[in-house]
Amino acid sequence: MTLDLSQYASERGIKYFMISYTDLFGGQRAKLVPAEAIADMQKDGAGFAGFATWLDLTPAHPDLFAVPDASSVIQLPWKKDVAWVAADCVMDDRPVEQAPRVVLKKLVAEAAEEGLRVKTGVEPEFFLISPDGSVISDQFDTAEKPCYDQQAVMRRYDVIAEICDYMLELGWKPYQNDHEDANGQFEMNWEYDDVLKTADRHSFFKFMVKSVAEKHGLRATFMPKPFKGLTGNGCHAHISVWDIDGKVNAFADKEMAFGLSAQGKTFLGGIMKHASALAAITNPTVNSYKRINAPRTTSGATWSPNTVTWTGNNRTHMVRVPGPGRFELRLPDGAVNPYLLQAIIIAAGLDGIHSRADPGPHHDIDMYAEGHLVKDAPRLPLNLLDALRAYDADEGLKAAIGSEFSAAYLKLKHREWNAYCSHFTQWERDSTLDI
Repeated sequence: MTLDLSQYASERGIKYFMISYTDLFGGQRAKLVPAEAIADMQKDGAGFAGFATWLDLTPAHPDLFAVPDASSVIQLPWKKDVAWVAADCVMDDRPVEQAPRVVLKKLVAEAAEEGLRVKTGVEPEFFLISPDGSVISDQFDTAEKPCYDQQAVMRRYDVIAEICDYMLELGWKPYQNDHEDANGQFEMNWEYDDVLKTADRHSFFKFMVKSVAEKHGLRATFMPKPFKGLTGNGCHAHISVWDIDGKVNAFADKEMAFGLSAQGKTFLGGIMKHASALAAITNPTVNSYKRINAPRTTSGATWSPNTVTWTGNNRTHMVRVPGPGRFELRLPDGAVNPYLLQAIIIAAGLDGIHSRADPGPHHDIDMYAEGHLVKDAPRLPLNLLDALRAYDADEGLKAAIGSEFSAAYLKLKHREWNAYCSHFTQWERDSTLDI
């Protein structure tokens, strides 16, 4: 039964709803709708000019309507008279095939047709920085190895605890918060769930973290590599696949190597098979490639992959299999679109099952120290252009996630790359002025 948002507003004292959708570049777009008008919006959606956001539309296109999915509604814990609700994009009474949440829902349905229910958890990392973005916000956070720094996390207790309190209030079951491997960097974890719910929560989490940081006079950034020499912001995804009732782990088999069933191994094979193309989605910005191809950081490790390899419980590889029936994809970064992250995992995994993809040999070595010894594994793309070319060449993956989405994404991302290449930098002047 669909939740009546008008009744929800009346029961909870909601004055306004934020009807929110996420565009191709991960931008969150919203309209603030008074509760008195939400009934019509729940039926027909809130109107937007799609061209004004990062979608492949023109000013001549009809109105885009964001139709709220009432099951996703969240009352803002820090502003109780406002509720946020994720929306699906519709145009001319049809779903907008390039819209990220629409893409994900289509793939969830395809997995369900095969009796599979994908569940994930994400580990979004972020920095708390000065309002102008120039430095980390804590001048005393200077340790060479700052990971899990007790004093540093307590100096930001007000921000981290407030966010965690809100997650507890929302029933997300958060279970740990820590100072991460870079100065000024933090990570907060909550319980895994079905991919659509995880994507909605991931999207809201970014909004919540930024809002609470601003409330405290700070700025939060999920930028993949905001500071040279420091570990970048990852967004590792923990993946498990279940039967349609969500009760039995379909990929767990304790009798098999790494506890992965034969079907689970082919799903992993799909991830490995499409890894280079995957990067165009999981690492979607120019800056992303300064994280996955970074030199050694001040802490001693980047904690990000640069080669397509998998392993057991070893954090130096692109995919880690820490226990039966689940694996961790360590490729995505903080800029990843919450909906496209989940969509590309399903698309690659299902293609792996269909093609009986073999993930190849696993490696037990420390990739940071001995990666040069692995001669048969492809390197991840060196930049966004290489990733886009790899994605464009991967016809199977483009079809699996959706041809209309793929065409729109590639068009806008190539435009972004060209804009970057046209930008003059100080490095060019420093390197070339006197030649």
